[in-house]
Amino acid sequence: MKNLIGLGGVGAALLAAMMIAPAASAADRSDRNGSASIEVVHVKGVKVDKQASAETRRIIESDVRVAAAAANVCGSGYTISTGAARYGTHGTTYTWTNGASTGESYYDKPICAVFFNDTGSARYMGIRLKDNYTATPDVQDFGTFSSYAGPVYQNRGYCGQAYSYMKAGSSVVVDNYLTVGSCN
Repeated sequence: MKNLIGLGGVGAALLAAMMIAPAASAADRSDRNGSASIEVVHVKGVKVDKQASAETRRIIESDVRVAAAAANVCGSGYTISTGAARYGTHGTTYTWTNGASTGESYYDKPICAVFFNDTGSARYMGIRLKDNYTATPDVQDFGTFSSYAGPVYQNRGYCGQAYSYMKAGSSVVVDNYLTVGSCN
């Protein structure tokens, strides 16, 4: 579903996400290990980590349908946005969690990252997700995509980093990091 030719990056990704069943909400339940849950706010119906940046909220508010598509690409349960970054007219990265805990730390939450191609043309691009533990290997998805790179997952990714990369011809047009969640 990644390369739906002729629909443009965001349009193809939205179509692909609509073919996936709607995600079930996990935002209102407490973590299974007793760790603190992520507090959420609603931005036009999308659950967003209360500590997410104003930029994340602005990006989600500017196109709720695309944000929801990004969550659906991640799969069932990934319904809480932990971050978003727009890189000019080239692409937008979204990170999502289901809010559950996978360990004893507040930061031990599963994270999904997707980097959308907003150009409408196939580009060499990728997304790499690093969790907040140095011993865990990074996960990544790089290649030539017309819709999006990813999804990629880390089991304890809250407070990690999502790296987005894109080339247009021989020029690098996106080479950025996004911190996942708010870190103390």
